[in-house]
Amino acid sequence: MNKNQIKKLVALALLATAPFMSFAQKEKANWQNLDLKTDSVFGISTEKAYTELLKGKKSTPVIVGVLDGGVDYLHEDLKRVMWVNKKEIANNGKDDDKNGFIDDIHGWNFVGGKEGSVNYETLELTRLVRRDGKRFANTTAQNVAEKDRAAFEAYLKNKETLERDLETAKSGLEGATRVKNLIDDLVKKVGKDNPTVEELRAYTPSGQTETNIRNNVIRNMGKGDFKTFYEERIKGAYDYYYNQVNYNLNLNYDPRGIVGDNPDNSNEKNYGNNDVKGPDASHGTHVAGIIAADRTNNLGIKGVADNVWILAVRNVPNGDERDKDVANAIRYAVDNGAKVLNMSFGKAYSWDKKVVDDAVKYAVSKDVLLVHAAGNDNKDLDVENNFPTNKYLDGSVASSWITVGASTPTDNQNLKAGFSNYGKTTVDVFAPGYNVYSTYPEQQYKDENGTSMASPVVAGLAALIRSYYPKLTAVQVKEIIMKSVEKVNHNVTVIKDGRAESVPFADLSVSGGIVNTYNALKLAATYK
Repeated sequence: MNKNQIKKLVALALLATAPFMSFAQKEKANWQNLDLKTDSVFGISTEKAYTELLKGKKSTPVIVGVLDGGVDYLHEDLKRVMWVNKKEIANNGKDDDKNGFIDDIHGWNFVGGKEGSVNYETLELTRLVRRDGKRFANTTAQNVAEKDRAAFEAYLKNKETLERDLETAKSGLEGATRVKNLIDDLVKKVGKDNPTVEELRAYTPSGQTETNIRNNVIRNMGKGDFKTFYEERIKGAYDYYYNQVNYNLNLNYDPRGIVGDNPDNSNEKNYGNNDVKGPDASHGTHVAGIIAADRTNNLGIKGVADNVWILAVRNVPNGDERDKDVANAIRYAVDNGAKVLNMSFGKAYSWDKKVVDDAVKYAVSKDVLLVHAAGNDNKDLDVENNFPTNKYLDGSVASSWITVGASTPTDNQNLKAGFSNYGKTTVDVFAPGYNVYSTYPEQQYKDENGTSMASPVVAGLAALIRSYYPKLTAVQVKEIIMKSVEKVNHNVTVIKDGRAESVPFADLSVSGGIVNTYNALKLAATYK
């Protein structure tokens, strides 16, 4: 295998993680809370605010609903800040507070049932094609009823998209498998489970293919260690494509039976279980730590907010969340006192947008601020969908909703994270979302990338404002966050149609800036 073939395979295998920058690049710990002027990274000046504005001030606790894939509530940096339902007696098998949920001590899991919890799920696109495939099984363009023509054409388009995506995923899995096997064989011959760059260089390859794969490993490792590189990039890429082929895009895969509900009935409410950790709490645990990791215990990291209770609501599997679960998660969190909701999830299609719209309207009516991640597809949301959205079916807009894009630490042309969605009228603000270090299940910590990390930065900021200024409404808190951003007055690079373009950062969001804790708290103090 020649050098170019190896490069092509490696590139294909790493496609799933391609939006991120150099693997070896490491940011300052807690960079998202640091200050641009004093720390030389474009954080949100949280530490400066605590030092100069909040010292000695009193605050009231704020409940933040983390609507996600699960939270490790026993993590050393989270266990003190987890919400506890004091009206419920733990593990007695009874619904003590009569809210319809048995033993909901730290929250609820809407993607679980009596027999366990859903881990992998299909994408919404897959579910729509499966549903409509049954409906239009014997339908053609010639015999379709006129009243069904629009739905039939949408089905054909979705089917074509699914088939194309599945072929891409199969090709990606083939490439990722080939690269993984080549690297596995190389490491076995080197004789080290976690070889250093020096040990890889010292090994004499047996042929050109092995030489090429060794050189590619060395180049992609950079200054990082092999084990981390392998887990995050090589195995990560393999797992990504494997899951797409076998679960996400598989028309024959349907795990919903474990929940025991009727997934087609959006009005169902009292289903699920109390396992808020679930089978994979990595994403939600990371999100929760960004918001509120214990700032007093001298362990791990520091969350943005210092007086918060994390209410865990599991509604997101490894695949696309279902609209009924999203709606029920919103209502559950609101009914249990959450004043800020973090929603680090999204999808390109919606099964029942109305049921989510109604839940969002309910949250808005209860003075709740909803914070949503913009998504990681480098798309312009002014022209492409990312559900859920703040725009209702009737065209009106949720007043207390913030959509968040992801930024990097560098105040230059790379300030917009390469993966982040954007939109001059649809994305409200940007916040740190690249190489953010936070809590991970089983007492671990890890760097992660995504608007999923940027959204909890803003949710933490919103909770901090509501904690120190409890009389402010959700709409006022949004207004303060928007008005107090650190404006960015230079161009950044955005990849459009495969080409790099230089565009004003101000054109990527409504506010044209990065959220800033110090500015926001100073502005909040002026509100009566």
